[in-house]
Amino acid sequence: QLQLVESGGGLVQPGGSLKLSCVASGGSLEYYEIVWFRQAPGKEREGVSCISPSGDNRNYVDSVSGRFTLSRDNAKNAVTLQMTNLKSEDAAVYYCAAARPTHPHYCRIVRHTGHYEYWGQGSQVTVSS
Repeated sequence: QLQLVESGGGLVQPGGSLKLSCVASGGSLEYYEIVWFRQAPGKEREGVSCISPSGDNRNYVDSVSGRFTLSRDNAKNAVTLQMTNLKSEDAAVYYCAAARPTHPHYCRIVRHTGHYEYWGQGSQVTVSS
């Protein structure tokens, strides 16, 4: 049973940066594609980025492309979401989720949350001056 734990959230001013981590235990993360979701109050959970099991394919939604960078270290069983130039609209609880991949060198952001086998508990990101 894979367990995912996010960390690194907090309060940051607009234009600032944060790095979120998702660390797995109870199994190996290398067999899963990882997707980061976020959910702001009153809004649906939104997938923002994914990374393939191999780490060589990453995708981003337009709203974060060029500002967020997703990476993984399978040896450390960890995935990192580096967020820069944060905006007020980025404020949300961020979740990492793991799904069995269709291909080790490909990832996709599936909106349906039931697609994912494992979820972390979430990490709050607040963007405010």
